[in-house]
Amino acid sequence: MDATMSEVVRFIQENDVKFIRLAFCDIFGNQKNIAIMPSELPRAFTQGIHLNASALRGLLNVADSDLLLFPDPATLSILPWRPAPGRVVRFYCDIRYPDGRPFEGDGRHILRTACQRARRAGYSVTMGTASEFYLFEMDAHGDPTTIPHDQGEYFDVAPLDRGENVRRQICLTLEEMGIQPESSHHEQGPGQHEIDFRYADALEAADNFVTFKWVVRSMAASSGLFASFLPKPLPEAPGSGLHLSVTICKDDHNLFHPVFDQTDEGRSFVAGILRRIAEITVFGNPLTNSYARLGEFEAPKYITWSHQNRSPLIAIPLAQDGSANRMKIRALDGCFNPYIVFALLIHAGLDGIEQHLPLAPACDIDLFDAPRDVASRFDAVPSSLCKAIELAQRSTFIAAHLSPRTLKGYYRAKQAEHDQVDAAGDRLAAERALYFARY
Repeated sequence: MDATMSEVVRFIQENDVKFIRLAFCDIFGNQKNIAIMPSELPRAFTQGIHLNASALRGLLNVADSDLLLFPDPATLSILPWRPAPGRVVRFYCDIRYPDGRPFEGDGRHILRTACQRARRAGYSVTMGTASEFYLFEMDAHGDPTTIPHDQGEYFDVAPLDRGENVRRQICLTLEEMGIQPESSHHEQGPGQHEIDFRYADALEAADNFVTFKWVVRSMAASSGLFASFLPKPLPEAPGSGLHLSVTICKDDHNLFHPVFDQTDEGRSFVAGILRRIAEITVFGNPLTNSYARLGEFEAPKYITWSHQNRSPLIAIPLAQDGSANRMKIRALDGCFNPYIVFALLIHAGLDGIEQHLPLAPACDIDLFDAPRDVASRFDAVPSSLCKAIELAQRSTFIAAHLSPRTLKGYYRAKQAEHDQVDAAGDRLAAERALYFARY
């Protein structure tokens, strides 16, 4: 073990830690974990903890399914909602083959590779998430319902906003875990909420988002509620999206700042993402239910950008002095795998810089209400999961950055989801049965 690992082991010994959760995500972004005893941590650092990957949907077959989890000591975090006597801590893990090779389906490895490419070129990328979710009532058996926790609207306060105490507990818990929320508020839908985060480097931001979802659902459950990140849980209400803010710097200089129209590399970075975003959609909007949200209630579907207009897919917000410092991608939803999506966005943006891609003019038209002949001038993201799969399968860009084995497992699972919902007589009921409890 190196010095950092030794320090972590000492911390475990000195702080009455009794259980250690080794966490990772499957290729769909769902968090998984195994608990070990403190005495096993040195072995976990040096030899890894066994994982039967064939038991996880979309990973490996039985013939070559042995993988090992290696905890990342930098991700140590105490779980504040567990008892102080006999503490529980969590590490995020890297996944490797028994011979030490990184597992190509490990999202942290995929994202770390993209970040390394950026650093070799002299760039650093930071990201911040702003995620929406619903709070629903539970029934007498402790099962989730689709009854919203309140009838509040955008920025409402109590008593219309009945979720303020849950949001407060979420934010305080995240702070205790070293994650800094920036703001929280009631969203437009009944029982809908949003929490925004401070920027972090891409890998830390992905780890933080996975932690955020875990904390939201845990704090909701402790209040007798169910938290849902499903993109469109209520047919007639606003959907839940994830707005991703991205900043790219070179030699500590923000490529979007101060005048975006004069930042050639920053504009090419945005152009690269716009060129590939349709191909990335199957990962950024991964459920059949994702496509019920796009194109309405301010959820964009047209592939263009603007400074102030909220209908394009990318916004480059301007400060009062006219300067810009970030881009905001507004079409994603919180059911994605953040590691894979962040990695693909970084690669797309870097390709744009390397190829000096020009950025098309900003779109200042309200595309939600624009006549069809006007809106049709702009490309749109795929309109269904099936079409998103087909587009990604034809993409040389996707194939260049994700392994054939990873893609085969992902596409197969997503096609099965599409086919199951498409064959159902009641699409809404089928999606709820397939997704609601998990997402």
